[in-house]
Amino acid sequence: MKATIWHNSNCGTSRKTLAILESLSRVEVTVVEYLKDPPTAEKLAQLYRDAGITPQQGLRLRGTDAAERGLPDADDATVLAAMVADPILIERPLVETDKGVRLCRPQDTVLEIL
Repeated sequence: MKATIWHNSNCGTSRKTLAILESLSRVEVTVVEYLKDPPTAEKLAQLYRDAGITPQQGLRLRGTDAAERGLPDADDATVLAAMVADPILIERPLVETDKGVRLCRPQDTVLEIL
């Protein structure tokens, strides 16, 4: 099975999720350091759609100025554009497999798509 994780090594939950993926020999992991290589708005929209959440639900509030910028109440296109311009606004980690996509908070959520 292949899995892609949009990862931030400074995030404990992201590190724990990556460790779960790497501990499973049946999983081939691709790590995307999204702060260095942010996804496009189209890719983010697809990930959130496949995860069954809105861009607003995928918005990182803690440690960001998202609330001050009015992003929790903004339309999808505005939120996605802000995330692409400033990827720290993307809540992490997102994991995609052929079984679906999950925002892995808590990290054990990744098991749902393995």
